[in-house]
Amino acid sequence: MNNSLQRRRAPFRTECIQCHKQLTDSFYSFCPDCGAMSDVIYDLAAVELRDSPNPYHRFIDLLPVRDSALLPHDARYTPTVHAERLGAKLGMSNLYLKNETVLPTSTTKDRMAAISLAYLYECGVRQFATSSTGNSSTAYAAAIARIPALLMYVFTAASFRERLALPSSSQIADIVLNDGSFVDASAAAADFARMHGIVPEAGFFNPGRREGLKLAWLEASEQVAAPIDWYVQAVSSAMGMYGVYKAASELRTLGLAGGVPRLLGVQQDSCAPMVTAWSDRSGHIRPSDVVQRPAGIAPEILRGDPTRAYPEVRRIVIESNGTLMTVSEAEIREARRWVGELENIRVGFAAAAAVAGVAKARRRGDIARDETVLVNLTGGYRVGTPATEATQWVDRMGSGWNLASVRAPQRFDVKAAPLPPVAPLDRTRVLI
Repeated sequence: MNNSLQRRRAPFRTECIQCHKQLTDSFYSFCPDCGAMSDVIYDLAAVELRDSPNPYHRFIDLLPVRDSALLPHDARYTPTVHAERLGAKLGMSNLYLKNETVLPTSTTKDRMAAISLAYLYECGVRQFATSSTGNSSTAYAAAIARIPALLMYVFTAASFRERLALPSSSQIADIVLNDGSFVDASAAAADFARMHGIVPEAGFFNPGRREGLKLAWLEASEQVAAPIDWYVQAVSSAMGMYGVYKAASELRTLGLAGGVPRLLGVQQDSCAPMVTAWSDRSGHIRPSDVVQRPAGIAPEILRGDPTRAYPEVRRIVIESNGTLMTVSEAEIREARRWVGELENIRVGFAAAAAVAGVAKARRRGDIARDETVLVNLTGGYRVGTPATEATQWVDRMGSGWNLASVRAPQRFDVKAAPLPPVAPLDRTRVLI
């Protein structure tokens, strides 16, 4: 590998978005002083785009990873398709589809996993607990072998387990909650991390996740000749949309893009807590917005309680002059059929929900015929792996879960990894 690609040139730091306390010596989800979330800040004056077909190398100065050897060495841009036939059906001349279904696990979360794992490692993390409806954990599982020093505890609700594709690995503990929800799995992962003094990975509030999801926009800004007026994505916590907004803001500051797109976040109407709050102009998720037992055809976006993420999402949607909306199951199915028949792309229901949102916004007159619109087709279809003898099934115990029964995978040896040393993690300062 070209040695010039091994190390970034532009410095970066992690800091609190509210009080600006610097948080770069460990992994922080939230500021220990004021409680606001952390974010990554770059010295944009020092940013340089590299001459490389690998997006992780080309944009390394806009990613929170010091050593690019920790990142995929053979990655390439995903296609951005000028969807002329679908556009003609919807009455749009400049509709573009970012086809993330071609990524290794058929989901945009591969980008998140590549950056997040490297970020966690360089922050000193060696073991972490996380939860997922399928995509995030599958992407983590596919990428974790690149950093053998990491151990991941994956908590999943039983109803989502079939969506996970987990290789046999001593780096992965597969933990399933019997009769649990995604919200239960998220809470159990955090509780388990606190019990054992390891890192709660924190989902939306892991800065590495949001930074990795910038890549879809960074690539598309070079693939679409015209300034992009709208960015559209189906949302759960909306961390992908947050990453895109940040990437667009950074490119604008660098003079490499014309502006920041208007954001359109789409949820299925059977589980739409963000849209419900948004429609009522609420600044926060109210108890009446929360969906306790989410149901729908797009499981990857069925987050019934995005309470902590919503205020940040609402802020960027307002700043972009964008909006949030719902679509029905019938609209999702119809959009999926259109994408397959007209553009020959086989997408999952979450990606189809984003296309259904564009169609609805076009009918309402929110999107003009000649505006340039980028839709992130965030995922396709993936065959999960069945549970094995190593899968750990956890039962409810009183008001919580029997987390004392959870064990580490056999043969895991954190000392075995031939990777550069990092400063030890101060566990007293790791927050969720």
